[in-house]
Amino acid sequence: MAEEIMQVLDGEIFAVWFLIGAALVFWMQAGFAMCEAGFTRAKNAGNIIMKNLMDFCIGTVMWFICGASLMLGENILGGFAGGFSFDVFTNYGNFDYSAFVFNLVFCATTATIVSGSMAERTKFSSYCIYSAIISAIIYPIEAHWTWGGGFLAQWGFHDYAGSNCIHMVGGICAMIGAWMLGPRIGKFERDKDRKVTKVNAFPGHNLVVAALGVFILWLGWYGFNGAAATDVPTLGSVFLTTTVAPAVATVVCMIFTWVKYGKPDVSMCLNASLAGLVAITAPCDVTDCAGSAIIGAVAGLLVVFGVWFNDHVTHIDDPVGAVAVHMLNGIWGTLAVGLFATSTAPGFASAGITEGLFYGGGMSQMIKQLGGMGVTIAWTVVTIFIAFSIIKATIGLRVTEEEEIEGLDIKEHGLTSAYAGFSIVDMSAGMMSENENTSLGVAAYEDASPALRDAAVPVENAVTTVQGTSLDTGMYKVVIITKLSRYDKIKRALNGLGITGITVTQVTGCGIQKGAGQMYRGVEMDLTLLPKIKLEVVISKIPVDSVIETAKKTLYTGKIGDGKIFVYPVSRVVKIRTGEENFDALQDVE
Repeated sequence: MAEEIMQVLDGEIFAVWFLIGAALVFWMQAGFAMCEAGFTRAKNAGNIIMKNLMDFCIGTVMWFICGASLMLGENILGGFAGGFSFDVFTNYGNFDYSAFVFNLVFCATTATIVSGSMAERTKFSSYCIYSAIISAIIYPIEAHWTWGGGFLAQWGFHDYAGSNCIHMVGGICAMIGAWMLGPRIGKFERDKDRKVTKVNAFPGHNLVVAALGVFILWLGWYGFNGAAATDVPTLGSVFLTTTVAPAVATVVCMIFTWVKYGKPDVSMCLNASLAGLVAITAPCDVTDCAGSAIIGAVAGLLVVFGVWFNDHVTHIDDPVGAVAVHMLNGIWGTLAVGLFATSTAPGFASAGITEGLFYGGGMSQMIKQLGGMGVTIAWTVVTIFIAFSIIKATIGLRVTEEEEIEGLDIKEHGLTSAYAGFSIVDMSAGMMSENENTSLGVAAYEDASPALRDAAVPVENAVTTVQGTSLDTGMYKVVIITKLSRYDKIKRALNGLGITGITVTQVTGCGIQKGAGQMYRGVEMDLTLLPKIKLEVVISKIPVDSVIETAKKTLYTGKIGDGKIFVYPVSRVVKIRTGEENFDALQDVE
């Protein structure tokens, strides 16, 4: 009796865990939204959030209309699809609510993968249409083959949580969509024969948000991979493999990019974490720690190769690396079942498959994996190509050049900025490292010649007469533009002269300094806009030459980029509080 009670409780506990897992997978929508927004430019952030919201909402509508029955219904056409029904409306009292919700959140994941690769240049209306098609037809039918009792399940094909059915399918849709859409303006430079001569980097505007998205996704993946487990040993093993694979993938990617590009690539390592998660998704229940580590190591290299391959070979513009993460590693994870499945894994007994090639099982399971994957690829390529072709021929896939340049937030949604209240500058450059090529020679100000001093910190004087009338009132505005790193020193130096009022603005700009370009996702960036600091002071009592000499001495390093000083005559100054003007208005009052 006690044993029967424990079995009932065990079943109830895992039924609750099943729904908790579904909630974790739903939470992954936030992770995808943060990742995509962070990897792209600020002017499109609102559009990206809207797309990821509508993925799930449109997907839900499509799911209860037809998607759920096509995936979960009784086999028709030899296991090709589930029978169409309206049980969710007509037989609600006896409906499997949990299965409906659980499979719905997986469906939404497939659709949202496509968003990242087609970001920053896709019509919102077109996006809504093809997202609906994926949720209503493409995903439910191929998922039925594996998880709805279809012909692949009967054949012995294994995909525990979706490397094939979700990630590879979403990645293929993303690749075809990005290919048909074309690259973002300025991504590739071409010669007169249309041959690509240069790949330009478009750094994401907020890698902090992207990193948050990765952590959200990693957390959600424990539900993604583990929700279907019905016993503690299998659940524990799934959690272990789901942790090991992405961790190893990220370490391998960090080391590889460090060696190849000179510095560990932050954005690529974020992609690598997701690549490891994608790759372990199919075999997570049937592999062990060693197998998951190898799977993760390959994923960490494969994602770097995939990003490079799209940039330099196929010239497909994939802003977030979705093709490399989801398609390539979805393929790798599906094949990994045929290589690393082992009977020592707790979930192996219930999987109904044979051991992988590296564990003595021969090629039997690998052949099944190749066959099932091949059928899924064929279905996805044909259906999504037809869908995109129809949309492109009717309402169009891509926004206009003007809309793309100004940003989809304002053009598609009437949203001035997703960051209202913040000053956003869309720039594609980072900090410039000084190197031996930018040195002017002497580093000490006292040892430098007047020519070197003037070259390092040139002074520009504004016109002091207009049509013969002098503008020299004895009051001057001095504007100093220099490196961010010199701000504290110049502020202290000016204060030492007796200057107590100062206006400071952080700006971006460039002169002749170009330096050595940094690498972003394997692409060298053109350093066109550099972060600077602009200081403005208005003086009358303190000699201008003293300010100039102090500033030059403080800012001088002997290298290009030390800064510039601009001097302007001031015709009139009014202190609002007292009404005092000119010289009196500039004096400090206790």
